[in-house]
Parts: sequence; C-alpha cells; structure tokens
Amino acid sequence: MSAYGEAHPDAGKPAVRWLPFQLNPDIPEGGMSRQDYIAMKFGRGGKGKYEQIAAVGRQVGLDMAFDKIQVQPNTVKSHRLMHYAGEQGRQGEMAEALFRAYFVEGRNLTDPDALADVAAGAGLDRAAVAAYLASPADRELVERSDMKLRAGGVQGVPFFIFNHKVAVSGAQEAEVLLQAIEQSLQEQG
Repeated sequence: MSAYGEAHPDAGKPAVRWLPFQLNPDIPEGGMSRQDYIAMKFGRGGKGKYEQIAAVGRQVGLDMAFDKIQVQPNTVKSHRLMHYAGEQGRQGEMAEALFRAYFVEGRNLTDPDALADVAAGAGLDRAAVAAYLASPADRELVERSDMKLRAGGVQGVPFFIFNHKVAVSGAQEAEVLLQAIEQSLQEQG
C-alpha cells in the first residue's frame, strides 16, 4: 500500500490527469534536428547533460537512449493525443507509451503515423487516432490549456497540481508529494 493509501484507506486511488504544457512551444510543427536543438539550447556541452540524465535513469531502471533521438518534436500533436486518450480513459497508458517511444525508442513524435502506432500500443484504435490527428480537432483546446498553465506560472516539468490548490515544481521525493496532497486536502475542507 502506498503512503497515501495508508494515510487515507477509504479515499481510493487519487485521479491523475495529464495537462498540456510544451517545453519548447517555438519549435516548428515538423520538429527540428535534435543535434541542432541541443546546440541551440545548451551550447557545446549540451550532450553531456543528457548523458548524466541517462546515467541517473539507469540507476532506477530506466533505460533512456537519448542517442536514438533524431528529431526534437513540437509536442502539440502528442498533447492532442494525450487529450484524446483521456477521453477514451487511457491517458495514463498513452503517457507511458509516449515516454517509451521518445526516450527509449527515439521515435519521431511529430510523425502522425508514428503517433498512431504508439497509440495502438497503448490500446487505442489506430485508424481512429490517425483520423483524429489528420483533423484539427482539439488543437486550439490544447494550445489554450498550455497558455493558461504558462499564465498560471508553470515554467517546466514535472509540475504537479493537487486539488487545484497546491502546486509542486520539479522532480520531488514521494514524501514531498504526499505532504502536498495532505495540504491540498486540508485546504479543500
């Protein structure tokens, strides 16, 4: 049982909802060369930052392969796909599939065919996803949501919002997140 479950045995599992936030909203719709992106963002030493992240990931069982990534994506399509998956009750599975596709497999997340394949792997209907991505459906919704988060002070990920009351920025220990949940429940009452 999790620390949250121990503290709140009758509460059930907390609902998790992924919100659209683009780290790089100025990247062209078709993405850009990952190599050019790293050089532009971090300069010559940028590649070393990702090697450090990969090493930390390996220590906790995450086998990230940054060297496989060729395209730094514009993530509007991925966020639309997350919204679509949420409507189908599969947002968590979609998030995991997208993370694996990008960070482990190096897939191009600007490619609608690649995204449809990833969605199928997350349990969604590939043809329905392909049709959705070919349409403009939910693009404005995702872009407005992203702008609303920016206006609310979100500047990076991860960023957690509990009960619309308490926000926590950055990678945190489980205890910090549990304290934020507790605070949000106190402020709710």
